Amino acid sequence: MASAPASEHDEPSAEWGWHGHFPRATKIMGWFSVVAMLGMLIGNHTGWNEDVYLVLTAAVMAGALIRWQIKDRTSWRS
Repeated sequence: MASAPASEHDEPSAEWGWHGHFPRATKIMGWFSVVAMLGMLIGNHTGWNEDVYLVLTAAVMAGALIRWQIKDRTSWRS
């Protein structure tokens, strides 16, 4: 059983700067999820409960993605 590296200097990826983050792909998949949530409104369901939860979840996700984009754009100011 392998043990975890003691520090980031022991990791081979630390030498060339990769730390496992994919911000652009995360944003793209986030927007895809928002569109998929809103696409689920089209269907054969009869009640409005699921519509409310789908729209609220999509709105929260879109708000978080917009906030993230604004924060990235103005991060040098803070």
